[in-house]
Amino acid sequence: LPTGLYKKVLVILHDSILPYMNEPTLMIDFLTVAYGIGGAISLLALNGLFILIHQHNLEYPDFYKKLYNLLDPSIYHVKYRARFFHLLDLFLSSSHLPAYLVAAFIKRLSRLALTAPPEALLVVIPFICNLFRRHPACRLLVHRPNGPEAMSEDPYIMEEEDPSESRALQSCLWEIQALQNHYHPDVAKAAAVLNQSLSEMEDDISGLLELSAYELFDKEVKKKATDVPLEFEQVRGLFRKKNDIFAEHFTLD
Repeated sequence: LPTGLYKKVLVILHDSILPYMNEPTLMIDFLTVAYGIGGAISLLALNGLFILIHQHNLEYPDFYKKLYNLLDPSIYHVKYRARFFHLLDLFLSSSHLPAYLVAAFIKRLSRLALTAPPEALLVVIPFICNLFRRHPACRLLVHRPNGPEAMSEDPYIMEEEDPSESRALQSCLWEIQALQNHYHPDVAKAAAVLNQSLSEMEDDISGLLELSAYELFDKEVKKKATDVPLEFEQVRGLFRKKNDIFAEHFTLD
C-alpha cells in the first residue's frame, strides 16, 4: 500500500475497524507487516497490535526487541508522539518484565532525550521515573556508586538492536544528570527529582502527552513578573563599584 494510505488505515483501525469485525485476528498479518515497516507506520500499527495482544491472545515473537528499535530521535518530534508514549507506558507496565529489558528502555530514552525539545522532555522524565517505581532493580542506574566518575567510558551500546546485549544495567544515567543543567528551568527541575528518593505513587503523565512548544511559551509569557535584584554589590562609591577610584575624591553626602 502507499505510505499515505497505510497511515490513514492504521489511524482508524483500532477504533473504527477492529471492533466491528467478527474475526479481528484476520488483521494479524496486515498489522505485523505494518509493524515491520518502521518509522511512523510502525508507531501507528502499535494501537491495533495492542488490541490483538491484549484481547485476542496474539503472541508476537521479539515484540519488545522491535519496540526497542522503534526508539529513535524522531519519536520526540512526530505528531503521533502522545499516542506512542501512551502505548509504550502500557507495554512497560507489567512488573514481570526482566530488569535488563526495562533498563535498556530507560537508557535509550535517556540518551535520545539529550537532543529532545523541552515539551518532550517534560513527558519522558516523569515516564522514566515511573519505570523506576515499577522496577526497583533498575534504580542501580541512578544510585551506582560514584556514578559517571567511576567509569572511564559508558558501557552501554547504543547501536545494539537486542536490548539484552546492550549492557544497559552496567551503565548509569549520566544523561539525566546532564539534563539537570538544562536551559529550561522546568526541565532541570524535573530531572533533579531523580536525586531524591521517589515517592511510591506514579506520576500521571496523561496531561503532559499533548504538551506543545506553544503551550510552554504561553505559560512563560503569562508568568507574573517578580522584582529581580540587579545590583549584587554593596554601594561603596559614586559609581557603586568596589575599589572605585572616585570614592577617594567624592562622597555621597
